[in-house]
Amino acid sequence: MAALPEPRLADPPGEFDTYQLVLLVRPPDAPEIDEATAVLVQRQHLGHLANMRDQGHVVTSGPLLGPSDERLRGISIYRAGSIEEARRLAESDPAVQAGRLAVEVMT
Repeated sequence: MAALPEPRLADPPGEFDTYQLVLLVRPPDAPEIDEATAVLVQRQHLGHLANMRDQGHVVTSGPLLGPSDERLRGISIYRAGSIEEARRLAESDPAVQAGRLAVEVMT
């Protein structure tokens, strides 16, 4: 096994980049929907995330596979400027509006 390099010392930056982490969670009261509607809502959800990326609001997003908490469905990292704006953008997701997902937002 190769030895790790010596830790380098550096001063902290004057400012850190700021991002908002959006956790997509399955709410306990998520409505039951038929398969065709579920497929449509999922495609709209993916389209929403693609639009957010194209507009520069989302840096990356994706599903969470095998989380210890089954409520956790996915994450997105927003560059929206504030928690409030990230929440507004995330809540415009058709899957959130349909009640299939809810958002938890933090910086």
